Amino acid sequence: MAKRVAIIGAGASGLAAIKCCLDEGLEPVCFEKSGDIGGLWCYREERHDQASVFKSTVINTCKEITCFSDFPIPDDFPNFMHNKLMFKYLHLFCDRFHLRKYIHFHTKVDSVVLGDDYKETGRWKVTTNHQGTCSRSVTEIYDAVLVCTGQYSTPHIPEIEGMNEFRGRVLHTHDYSTPGNFENKRVLIIGVGNSGCDAAVELSQHASEVYLSTRRGMWIVSRFGNGDIFFHYRLLDLLPHPVKERGIRAFVEKRVDHKFLGIRPDHSVLGQQVTINDVLPTCIVNGSVIIKPDVKRFTPTGVVFKDGTVEDLDAVILATGYVFEFPFLQDSVVTVEKNKLPLYKYVFPMNLQHATIAFVGYTKPAGSVIPISELQARWAARVFKGLAKLPSPEAMKADMVSKEGAMSKRFVSSQRHTLQVDFIKYMDDVAIEFGVKPDFGKMLLRDPILALKCVSGPFTPYQYRLVGPGQWSGARNAIMTISERVSKPLQSYRLHIPQKESFFYHVNSWLIYFIILFVSVYIIWQ
Repeated sequence: MAKRVAIIGAGASGLAAIKCCLDEGLEPVCFEKSGDIGGLWCYREERHDQASVFKSTVINTCKEITCFSDFPIPDDFPNFMHNKLMFKYLHLFCDRFHLRKYIHFHTKVDSVVLGDDYKETGRWKVTTNHQGTCSRSVTEIYDAVLVCTGQYSTPHIPEIEGMNEFRGRVLHTHDYSTPGNFENKRVLIIGVGNSGCDAAVELSQHASEVYLSTRRGMWIVSRFGNGDIFFHYRLLDLLPHPVKERGIRAFVEKRVDHKFLGIRPDHSVLGQQVTINDVLPTCIVNGSVIIKPDVKRFTPTGVVFKDGTVEDLDAVILATGYVFEFPFLQDSVVTVEKNKLPLYKYVFPMNLQHATIAFVGYTKPAGSVIPISELQARWAARVFKGLAKLPSPEAMKADMVSKEGAMSKRFVSSQRHTLQVDFIKYMDDVAIEFGVKPDFGKMLLRDPILALKCVSGPFTPYQYRLVGPGQWSGARNAIMTISERVSKPLQSYRLHIPQKESFFYHVNSWLIYFIILFVSVYIIWQ
């Protein structure tokens, strides 16, 4: 009989978890408290305690980095999709692999506790409540549990002096959906993450005044030119940190003059999550968004900033992040302290007798969480089935402390960076655990064109379907045809202007290719 796995949440991580369990011959049972799949990507006007994008949200990562590793996003979808297309892609994924029949909608998980025979079997007792017209509570036993509830359900509300005395409206970006209620209002957004800046740009077209408060400043990267693909090359990722920092900073500064805009922070580009926004620099220049320092305190009619300036306001939007909560779990399973999750590679608790519960999707990469969630779920399914083993608790704890220490040295101290990981390095780290990281040295001998494409071309999740369990026959072709899928949605109109290419143009092109080839081979053989 197949082992039964309870999966909590049917967002992108939960869908990946269902498929990964099926791939390993496990029996998934997924519980979703809403009436649809998609989690964060299912737009809702009424949020309650569920995450949802803004109505206008566009994804921050290119589709080639965002997709599941054996299911490329359709080539005619734009490279940076509106949330409606992201939601459609998740439905396509769900339908392609027949996942819907494993999902129990309108069903809330009330508790997950150790089963009566946990010491012998590692099983869990899961109590759920169906939220239909006839509410009923059910308790069942499961061999394993995958927690896929996401990072964006519980807003972090900071304590700011005088906030309760403010007579205007205070809300979190969690509860912001459209700019309709802010017409001709004076609005302050506190926080310069992606959500805060997206809200500021959108409101600049509707509100009478928009202020954007930042504690440290920010680095802005545009989607234009597929900036995130530029950041995610193995060739770039393997460079020494100072060299990579200088290169990326030059790339970022070339497109946005941060000092001129008054937003350049003291920390390095790689010391904080960058802000992805195409329009904010223009809004700052034309005055439709006014940058302000951190807020010192509220007044009944507005706020006082730390530089002593005062502004009267109608509304304040808190773009201050989220906290992680697992109310259905006992503290003995996992305890969240200062928004830190004490998990081995952000997946497995280290204090349990059996590795039969895993957390999927709780990282913050400078890339997409979706392929990371999928890789975590693939690993967890292998562990549940007994085909992959975890190190000793002591070794897992040492690894966690080491990784957290390395991240804390690089990133500014902030609740925003407690789950920070290096995108490629982290995925390689997880892939090694169950044998799906390619050996590029051997690949260079067997398939040199593919090896060079993987190392010196854009990094994509398809690389983890080339070898090991879960190989996909289409992985090589998906890697070799990235440029075609990136350019396909841009071919609706193209003006053909013949250009004369000089002899020196060809010489320079071949010289650049030779340099890339030489460096790639050198790195592969290190």
